[in-house]
Formats: sequence, C-alpha cells, structure tokens
Amino acid sequence: MTHIDRSHGAIAADGIRAAWGWFVALGAAFIVLGLVASSHLLLATLVTVYYLGAAMIVAGILQIVQSFRIARWSGFILWLLSGVLYVAAGAATFMNPSLASSAMTLFLALFTAASGIMRIWLGAGAMSERGWGWIVASGILSTVVGLLVLVGWPVNSTWLLGLILSIDLIFQGCALLGAGFRLRSMN
Repeated sequence: MTHIDRSHGAIAADGIRAAWGWFVALGAAFIVLGLVASSHLLLATLVTVYYLGAAMIVAGILQIVQSFRIARWSGFILWLLSGVLYVAAGAATFMNPSLASSAMTLFLALFTAASGIMRIWLGAGAMSERGWGWIVASGILSTVVGLLVLVGWPVNSTWLLGLILSIDLIFQGCALLGAGFRLRSMN
C-alpha cells in the first residue's frame, strides 16, 4: 500500500499563491527591460550576440573537459574537436559581433522559412483531420516571415535580434503579470 502525502502539495501551492507579488514585480521588470531593449535595438542585438557567444564558449569548454574524461572512447577526437570549434565560434562572435549578427539573422531567416514550409506540407497531408487549416496558416505565416527577414538581410542584422529579444521580454513580462494577478485573485 502506497501512502501519498497531499499536504506537501497544498503547502507548495499556498506558497506560490502567497508569492503573487514577486510574479507581478518580475513581470513589470521584464516589461521595462523589453521597452528599454526596444528603444536601443542595436545594443540589444549586441547583448544577444555576446550572450550566445559566451554560451558557446562555456559549452565548448565543458565539452573539451568532458572529452578528456572519456579519453579512451573511440569518439574522443571528434568530441574534442567539436568542443574546440564551439570555443572558436564563441570567440569569433566576440571578435566580430557584426558578422556574427549577420550569420545569426541569416540562419534565423532560413530556419523560420524552412519550418513554415514543413508545417505547410504537414498540414496539407493532414487535410482529413480537423484543424489542418490552422497548421497550414501557421506555416504560411512562418514562411512569409522567414522570407521577409531574408529579403531584408543583411541590413536587418543590426536590429532584428534586438527586436526579437525586446518582444520576448515584453511577452514574458505580460505572462508573469497575468500569472501574478491570477494568483492574487486566488488568495
């Protein structure tokens, strides 16, 4: 016989409800950061590029360390080389953030368009199912956005990543505000 202690879950839920103010404060902070980022899109793009560069360097270093931990494995050289390439790509991002921003924007455009084309294809293949039109519509929208980014490339590389960051911060902030006010109404 298994005993489930549900009181712990109730305490955790009460603790989350009691912290509604933190959700609201964090949401407001995200919105402010998003608005600040939207007023300085070039700087926000640079922050995004540097963040990704730093993440690549850290990931590469961790992969290099891991490769020496598994040195007797037959894939050691490939694992090590992959880590070195990650570090090199991250360092190149710091040395030439403009080029990195252009490359990231190009990849974003290509992957967004490819994702849209794939959804159109999947939706068209599911015509017998309810909701297939929404999948196709989503695919068309993604394809158009990807192509618009591609048409504006490389000029849009100076501001597009910053715009995406600012929109993401604002949307996260609104979601946190909504969650906080919903938790407050549950008290």
